[in-house]
Amino acid sequence: MSEKDLKNKWAVILGASSGLGAATARELARCGVNIIGFYLGRGQPSSETQRFAEAMAQEFGVVVKYFRANIANDEKRAAAMTQIRETIAAHPDSAQSVHVLVHSVAFGSLLPFLDKDPAQSISRAQLEMTLDVMANSLVYWTQDLWRNDLFVRGSRVFSMSSAGSMQVVKNYGAVGAAKAALEAYTRALAFELAPHGIVVNALLVGVANTNALRKIPTQDLIVGSAMRRNPSGRLTTPEDVAVAVRSLCDPEMQWITGATIPIDGGEIFCM
Repeated sequence: MSEKDLKNKWAVILGASSGLGAATARELARCGVNIIGFYLGRGQPSSETQRFAEAMAQEFGVVVKYFRANIANDEKRAAAMTQIRETIAAHPDSAQSVHVLVHSVAFGSLLPFLDKDPAQSISRAQLEMTLDVMANSLVYWTQDLWRNDLFVRGSRVFSMSSAGSMQVVKNYGAVGAAKAALEAYTRALAFELAPHGIVVNALLVGVANTNALRKIPTQDLIVGSAMRRNPSGRLTTPEDVAVAVRSLCDPEMQWITGATIPIDGGEIFCM
């Protein structure tokens, strides 16, 4: 794939301020893709995140717009559609559609299911929030972009999963369930969008040193296990994932859809 295949197209990235989302934004921007990023911030918008966006725009000569929003909120998502349409329309020399949607959202409860003290185990609200933010939101964003005619033939949708979708990790039960649902949603969306030439895939990401990993209480055990099992002897990096997204945007990669693709250097298959 030559970079001209992506130049002047648009990517919408959910969870664009750090980790997999930030690395993917940077890799796509390097190839000439204009970036519209959404991130969850507390209080005032993060100056560090905005500096990151401005640096990408300056370095790669692309349009980069970052917006702070709760991506799971219906009103915020409706406002985001307006922001996306207006941003694209303000640059008539670029493609007038969204070529890539990346769902890289890590915000959920890491409490166990069972504890004698109800306050120390997951509640209904926390369980439903985790599923809604980390899985259901993929469906809602895809629906809204589709209904706003922002997807075209050749558009790509990527969701970010993990081995927790099929393996038990301590305190990861709610997130693991959300990841399993995310993969199921990916398959269903791929089925419905295939007649329109839109590709939808999940990337099953190996253990990566991100903010999301550092929030897991058993991160040391997870990292140690991954390092022992990975045949390359290292963790997955966000850049590994970003390169996979860019590669799967190749126009000739149209026949891979509805898949859950490991991006882990073989980690998941090794004991």
